[in-house]
Amino acid sequence: MRVVAAVDKFKGTATAAAVAQAIGHACWELGHDCTEVPLADGGEGTLEALGGPNRTSTVTGPLGDPVQADWRFHRGTAVIEMARASGLTLVGGPEHNDPVAASTTGTGELIDKALDLGAERIIVCLGGSATTDGGLGAVRAIHAPARLRGVEFLVACDVETLFLDAPRDFGPQKGATTRQIRLLESRLERLVQLYQEMNGVDVSHIEGAGAAGGLAGGLLALGATLIPGFDMVADEVGLHDHLRSADVVITGEGQLDITSFEGKVVGGVVDLAHSAGLPVGVICGRIDPSAHDADSYRHIDAGVTSLVDEYGSDRAMAEPLWCLEQAALGLLRRISPPSSR
Repeated sequence: MRVVAAVDKFKGTATAAAVAQAIGHACWELGHDCTEVPLADGGEGTLEALGGPNRTSTVTGPLGDPVQADWRFHRGTAVIEMARASGLTLVGGPEHNDPVAASTTGTGELIDKALDLGAERIIVCLGGSATTDGGLGAVRAIHAPARLRGVEFLVACDVETLFLDAPRDFGPQKGATTRQIRLLESRLERLVQLYQEMNGVDVSHIEGAGAAGGLAGGLLALGATLIPGFDMVADEVGLHDHLRSADVVITGEGQLDITSFEGKVVGGVVDLAHSAGLPVGVICGRIDPSAHDADSYRHIDAGVTSLVDEYGSDRAMAEPLWCLEQAALGLLRRISPPSSR
């Protein structure tokens, strides 16, 4: 069989590349060909899926301290993962964050550096932010933003949140109290007016503009195009071409739940495989009952394997790659190639 391993990371235990490789090992043991396609949805992990970093720059971190941010610049294309410059992990999590003061300045500084290098294409990947500044820090950090007019400027979003909904939807996970959320909402309301006055763009009704605490909206005001993160990554890595020569598709992520089918990797791969008439199986760390409520769940005709259910939580965390390989072996043994191939 010709297998495509199109997978997301297992957050906290294995990168998407390592997950794909484990599935590849299982294919090799059974004599199958495997194309390993690490994926992401526009959030954390997207930089790795698009080739990995090849540059490191010192920029302003979320709370003002300097941070070393990895990013990529190759053949005129810059790939910037905002979490590397303005992410919640950089401040030690929500308990150490100042959700009102946290700024996207460092992300803007990376965009500015890409422009200085003559970038013709800039991809900014959102997700994992510490910030709810509506992108104002980034906007102010870009000197001569008019330079962006001659650039293909793409912002990969992993959510469809509206600009003014960002504080309520994501503020608590960034450490914001109820009072702070109201303050952040007022801030973003003022920014809607500011971006309208400065750039003639109303960011308040555009799906995805609230991603990364409104950073998507701020970059949209500078002329960026917001695109679904999974679709962008799938196009960049040639997933559609890989599926044309496949017999079977395996996808997976750490936590499978209903949100997995709302613009995330698993849902995107399942839908593409179903459209192509290919059997698709899912390997996940854990499965939440809400996953069964997704319309696309019924398209997983090769079954779902949970590492925790199969091997126990301790082993799944301690030996995730071994568990992944064993799960892939079991899944592949249950599948026969389509008779038409």
